[in-house]
Amino acid sequence: MEIKGNLIDIHKRNIYPAKITITGETIERVERIEKVKPEEGYILPGLIDAHIHIESSMATPGSFATAVVSRGTTAVISDPHEIANVLGTDGVRFMLDDSDKVPLKFWFGAPSCVPATTFETSGATLDSETVNQLLQIPGIKYLSEVMNFPGVIFNDPEVYKKINAARTLGKPVDGHAPGLSGENLRKYVSAGISTDHESSSLAEAKEKISLGMKILMREGSAAKNLEALKDLLRTNPTMVMLCSDDLHPEMLVKGHINKVVARLVRDGYDLYDVIRSCTINPASHYSIDAGLLRQGDRADLIIVDDYRTMNVFETWIDGVKVFDRGKVLFNYRGTSPVNLFNCSKIVEADIRIERKGSRFRVIKAFDGELFTQEFIWKSGTNKYISQDIESDILKIVVKDRYRDASPATGFVTGFEMKKGAFASSVAHDSHNIICIGTNDRDIVAAINEVVRIRGGLAVSWDGKANSLKLPVAGIMSDKPVAEVAAEYETLSNQVRSFGCTMSAAFMTLSFMALLVIPELKLSDRGLFDGKEFRLVPLFID
Repeated sequence: MEIKGNLIDIHKRNIYPAKITITGETIERVERIEKVKPEEGYILPGLIDAHIHIESSMATPGSFATAVVSRGTTAVISDPHEIANVLGTDGVRFMLDDSDKVPLKFWFGAPSCVPATTFETSGATLDSETVNQLLQIPGIKYLSEVMNFPGVIFNDPEVYKKINAARTLGKPVDGHAPGLSGENLRKYVSAGISTDHESSSLAEAKEKISLGMKILMREGSAAKNLEALKDLLRTNPTMVMLCSDDLHPEMLVKGHINKVVARLVRDGYDLYDVIRSCTINPASHYSIDAGLLRQGDRADLIIVDDYRTMNVFETWIDGVKVFDRGKVLFNYRGTSPVNLFNCSKIVEADIRIERKGSRFRVIKAFDGELFTQEFIWKSGTNKYISQDIESDILKIVVKDRYRDASPATGFVTGFEMKKGAFASSVAHDSHNIICIGTNDRDIVAAINEVVRIRGGLAVSWDGKANSLKLPVAGIMSDKPVAEVAAEYETLSNQVRSFGCTMSAAFMTLSFMALLVIPELKLSDRGLFDGKEFRLVPLFID
């Protein structure tokens, strides 16, 4: 098999007409030739997403693969801690088994923090012995992000057993250290943690790089840090990788790492450094068998129209063409749903809040950010505290999906909804049911719709409800991504019609329960201060 085109040679840092000869799974020869036809395009290595939670695309690995090969993605470094929080090791094995049904290369990590904290209810717990067993599996290439940074700083023996198990096996350890600095950061890095994808400023990223950490520049659906960090490609090009972390289906159908590459190149960043950040850099760091377009390498390559647009003509994995000018060349036939969903419906009395002080805490959310702030609001004089729509003080509720327990209720600002409610069982990381609404009736209706379908997304307004069912662990579907994206976009548009100004409302909603991202979040057990790392009361005084 021979392929011709303009080769973007990231090793020689040159572009020239070339012929690639493929024998079986490998590249037999790379030869310079006189010229190529304009329509033959540019050849470059297949792209690697250095950190992604497949589950956030609401697609199983097989469905995900059929979507991203058309974007030039040939491999992903995936942390399966979302499904692990629901189903434990059975969830991780589901991801491994389902990924084997398709040619895309998946390299999974052993989840290090299931649950993410002890201040929430999840469906499973992975202790150090279980994590050690997972790390022995050949398809598990690393220890997934160590979100419990206080455990590292304060010498939690269980956390260190997990880290040391990975290091003993020679497998890298991923980090998660938002805002960590100074002596605490130095201790975190000295434990053997080698990456971070939570930096939100150049200064934060450079401090981490100075200590030897590699920075994963994230451009996902809710968290977008590329603009703040992209100058690292000029100052520290060997220390950066590109990742999406969490990418919802409506974004995935529009593009993946290919669009980030095109954007950076158009912004004037060095073409070879940009491509290396999603090929050589992750392949080297994670020691994965990904083709890098050299003689003897695996034949993982893509052909694009132009490196400034990165529209993909062809995608090859292990010497097999898997995508050709608009057509995916393999079939994914779906899976048998697995799930854990045991709670019952709620009533309005379950989310009523009796006034117990003159002021109360409010979660202040920001568009495009996972960070929140604590905001203080006066409680008035009524017996019960209600939403204040004009002031954008809305109710937020988290309901344990694994057992029947009373929901936790608080308040949030930043969504600016004027009517209705929306809910989801995609709620990082324990994936309980989370809901924000302007009135109790619609909140109850939205939550109960998620309970009825045993996991998924729902909106409710004026006695009506609409939903998207996610039958795989309550967080994924095995339908084609385009179908899921269309249903998801319908629900998102309904939330926008309620006045919500968040660009990715459901994604932002899902992170309002992620306790390891400061400052104030809500779990099924109550409000949580991510800086103090403790539950806090709703009322101040």
